[in-house]
Amino acid sequence: MPQNQPKVGFVSLGCPKALVDSERILTQLRTEGYELVGNYDGADLVVVNTCGFIDRAKAESLEAIGEALKENGRVIVTGCMGVHADEIRQAHPRVLAVTGPQQYEQVVGAVHQFLPPPTHHNPYTDLVPPQGIKLTPRHYAYLKISEGCNHRCSFCIIPSLRGDLISRPAGEVMAEAERLVQSGVKELLVISQDTSAYGVDLRYRLDFWNGQPVKTRLLELCEALGSLGVWVRLHYVYPYPNVDAILPLMAQGLILPYLDIPFQHASPRILQLMKRPAHAENTLQRLKDWRSICPDLTLRSTFIVGFPGETEAEFQELLDWMDEAQLDRVGCFTYSAVDGASANALPDAIPEAVKEERYQRFMEHAQKISRDKLAEKVGKTFKVIVDDIDAEAGIAMARGPGDAPEIDGNIFIESPGADQLVVGNFVHVSITEADDYDLYAQAIAE
Repeated sequence: MPQNQPKVGFVSLGCPKALVDSERILTQLRTEGYELVGNYDGADLVVVNTCGFIDRAKAESLEAIGEALKENGRVIVTGCMGVHADEIRQAHPRVLAVTGPQQYEQVVGAVHQFLPPPTHHNPYTDLVPPQGIKLTPRHYAYLKISEGCNHRCSFCIIPSLRGDLISRPAGEVMAEAERLVQSGVKELLVISQDTSAYGVDLRYRLDFWNGQPVKTRLLELCEALGSLGVWVRLHYVYPYPNVDAILPLMAQGLILPYLDIPFQHASPRILQLMKRPAHAENTLQRLKDWRSICPDLTLRSTFIVGFPGETEAEFQELLDWMDEAQLDRVGCFTYSAVDGASANALPDAIPEAVKEERYQRFMEHAQKISRDKLAEKVGKTFKVIVDDIDAEAGIAMARGPGDAPEIDGNIFIESPGADQLVVGNFVHVSITEADDYDLYAQAIAE
């Protein structure tokens, strides 16, 4: 690699959707001959891909920009917080350029402006893999099927950051999925802002993959992804009636029996104030129906407590709903006002102390449900994928069908020789013990 090759450092913040944006930018820069480096000292310039969804994320983004300026001095900012360019420049006037989310051409153009690409780059000597540059481990990858959202939830500003729903044609998604599988990926994590609505903007247009017709609709996409022979995990799914048709695919083993559904609350009045989609659906009955089709279904969700106007009775309604729903994996946030969100104008803001107290009660409630449900897995066998090895402890960290990377629990394989297992390989295990969020297992000889 030439010594004078321009070198770019990259800091990626935020959700998996932002991570995919980072991968796309990095792939383009690498294609053009830039060298990607993992430290400030070796970089000629640093790109920071920011998150701007809530105040804590904005503060983290500003801190990351400040660190990059201190350690390197030449910084380009992109991502969701890029829509607040004035706020960024007020805090950090030395940044070279600021671009917003999905503005791939603009951020690459800014890199060109302040760090021109090599003039004698030969793409045949610096090949980019067909799947592009990935920031995840080799054995799993995020597959973004659409961008933007048609909903206008009162606490959310994603549509103002990323626009309305734009679905990728099914053939394009499948071509990327196939390249990822051919590169060694064994688990595809399907992401978007609203996975259930995939294709509605294209009126479920017919597309083609390897000469075969595939509708740009979630059911047909899942059927096609299921034919690739790898784990397929669905995230950001809303409980619309059309999701019912996906459950038989899970029961047949075509895709993982796992749904990530951001319910956010259970009180009808609070859901109405949140302007949540599908809030009128009888979700508890729908969950029962799904489990009757696929008993092994794992359900993950996130909730907001302390939303403006939430009464103690409505919070208790949420806890009671949790008892009935028996969700496997749960996350929770206290309500935080987001600049530009319509919920900011709602009356009866909840004091911070009350928000925190409700958060603690909610998590204790969810923890008991998680502990009880994991205890039911003791004595059962599962096919798991190895994520990491702790050679010093002599154990392997793995995940089962019910565990998404980064956000769910782990399965710790403690049997002799566990540290000799191979990251990215599948292995069968017997569950020996459970705690609040994780499982412990022995590998079964194949």
